[in-house]
Amino acid sequence: MHPNVSALVYVAARAPDAGEDYTALAKTFPTPPASAGIVFDGDEGRLSEVSFLRDFAGDLPEAKAKVLYAVQEPFYRELLTGKTTQAAWRSKPGFYAVSTEDRTINPDLERFMAKRMGAKTIEVKASHLSLISHPQEIAELIMAAAGQPVK
Repeated sequence: MHPNVSALVYVAARAPDAGEDYTALAKTFPTPPASAGIVFDGDEGRLSEVSFLRDFAGDLPEAKAKVLYAVQEPFYRELLTGKTTQAAWRSKPGFYAVSTEDRTINPDLERFMAKRMGAKTIEVKASHLSLISHPQEIAELIMAAAGQPVK
């Protein structure tokens, strides 16, 4: 990690520990609905349109969500099976935004990871895409992580 990084901000994100099997950790919480909407083409996975609109971008205007669906980048199957080698949150302060209406990562799993890392945590009534649907709250969290006053 770059030495100038002073803190980490997680927004409805995975935050496994070093060597941890994230998939096994996630299975200790109820499976989020988006999991059923993953469609694979070889090793590349994407969310189906229905799942993307309902489970990933559920609080965005439909037109905006459809544009995001259209430009969705694939993820690789390894994302679901790989193990984290280092947990940056072990050495840097963490800030975490839990999306309480998240249907992609279970919100209770988000809370667990945030608490485990000792993160300053906020909760946003949002889908997985709280970064887009609640930009003010997320910007304020980023500013707090940077040690800057919120305007």
